[in-house]
Amino acid sequence: MLFRSTGHDEVVLRIEAGELPESAEEGAEDAGAWDEAAAAEAAAKKAKTKTKMTIRESAAYLASSPYIRNLAALVVCYGMSINLVEVTWKSKLKQQFPDPNQYSVFMGNFSACTGATTIVMMLVGRQILQRFGWGAAALVTPSMMLGTGVVFFSLILQPGAWTPLTAIFGMTPLMLAVIVGAAQNVFTKSAKYGMFDPCKEIAYIPLDQEQKTKGKAAIDVIGNPLGKSGGAFIQQFLIVSCGSLAASAPYLAVLLGLIVVGWIQAARSLAVQFAEVSAEQDAAAAKDAEQGDGTEMTAKPA
Repeated sequence: MLFRSTGHDEVVLRIEAGELPESAEEGAEDAGAWDEAAAAEAAAKKAKTKTKMTIRESAAYLASSPYIRNLAALVVCYGMSINLVEVTWKSKLKQQFPDPNQYSVFMGNFSACTGATTIVMMLVGRQILQRFGWGAAALVTPSMMLGTGVVFFSLILQPGAWTPLTAIFGMTPLMLAVIVGAAQNVFTKSAKYGMFDPCKEIAYIPLDQEQKTKGKAAIDVIGNPLGKSGGAFIQQFLIVSCGSLAASAPYLAVLLGLIVVGWIQAARSLAVQFAEVSAEQDAAAAKDAEQGDGTEMTAKPA
């Protein structure tokens, strides 16, 4: 009779006296059992293999799955918004520090602050996830981007409104804009590593294997490239249309606000869907556990 070990790849053949198939029907049953085991293993290996999808297949899958579509929206909105802010901030940074040495020193301090803040944000993010849930943690990054973005672009577009504050600290509006922009990049990037990325991975947990593999493949094909290149395309279009990056700043501010608002709406919608799918998964697991207990009780002798 054929026996297949469930935890190894090799097949163990045991032919002992008295265990040989007594008829062709019994041999056929053993062959059928072997085919089922082989098919199950092939399906498991295929599920573990990373799915590759074309752009058309990815777009069709995103259109058919609201859950994955909202998840892709988070990725796209983050990529676009951080690109819009970072390029504008670095242009102001070069105005404030035209000397390459001063610019390098500032960027070195910026990188050190980003690393330290990321470590803190990872610890804080875990507590937010445990105490307030997935939805609250997913809203931290866009809320931070929106709040700091409003202050940053107001310093660029309306520097006179900040004159009393700049006089108190003894700095120019440009220097204050550079500091606010640096703080925005530090906190947004640290929140991305500490909360955005963990929330994105946690969102895949309630899905079945097919949804996980196809969803990740679709986001890799469309979401990540669109987020990274979308912001750059918008800036290039506005620079060509307006003549300079400074002249396009008002339009960048409006677009940033629209993108972040869409990001927040997608996060809220996904939080509701995540709760529903998680509840269905928990209910199915509880039902399976009850059926398992009932089967075990029925199998016991009276």
